[in-house]
Amino acid sequence: MNSMKGCCPITACVTTQLAVARMLSVVSRFFLALIFVLAGIGKLTGYAETQGFMQSMGVPSAVLPLVIVLELTGGILLFIGYRARLVALLLAGFSIIAAVIFHSHFADPMQMIMFLKNVAIAGGLLQIILHGAGPCAMDNCCKKNAEMDCSKPAMSCCDKKAE
Repeated sequence: MNSMKGCCPITACVTTQLAVARMLSVVSRFFLALIFVLAGIGKLTGYAETQGFMQSMGVPSAVLPLVIVLELTGGILLFIGYRARLVALLLAGFSIIAAVIFHSHFADPMQMIMFLKNVAIAGGLLQIILHGAGPCAMDNCCKKNAEMDCSKPAMSCCDKKAE
């Protein structure tokens, strides 16, 4: 006899899948965002060294502040899922450009690894471009006429109920 009388196994499975999807969308964005935020902080704290390295690779020093802003704000926006597709596009492009400029000396195995790391990050970001930031993201938070339910594709935590 079924000890879970009245419980629909399909509903339980779907509910579990939605809970996992919510969690994984946030965790995966955190992992992708973390590398950009930490890199931006590293460039701020080691500004002169980073500027010298960029110049030695033929990149004008005026680009460094833009890179820092992109890494810090892009990382934060990616994590919270705000304008995630656009941010992911910008960060993916940045990752590929950085790989080509700074890590294309393939005779050095470490540079090959760094190049492939950047390409892999761009691949993860392309998934966000394709699928969006996931159910628990700011992109889904303020959509009009959406119910406040994180299990639905377009949740809304900004809609105010009429009083």
